[in-house]
Amino acid sequence: MQAVKMYTTAVCPYCVRAKQILKMKGVAQIEEVRVDVNPDERMKMMEITGRRTVPQIFIGDTHVGGHDDLVALDAQGGLMPLLQAA
Repeated sequence: MQAVKMYTTAVCPYCVRAKQILKMKGVAQIEEVRVDVNPDERMKMMEITGRRTVPQIFIGDTHVGGHDDLVALDAQGGLMPLLQAA
């Protein structure tokens, strides 16, 4: 299973939902980067993704995007292959 990294904040309902989706798909561990407590990480996230909202989800080296992007990827059948890629 690919490593999952998610930029989050403490009070983000979309972050919670995204984590629930990933856990239902078998992701045991999510590396959370809290941008609300570390402004430098928010700047880094914005440089990498071009976005300022959370969550920003990475599966392996692939930037999936936010919650809605994750849901869309799953609906298209692309989430599990990405998670299971070697």
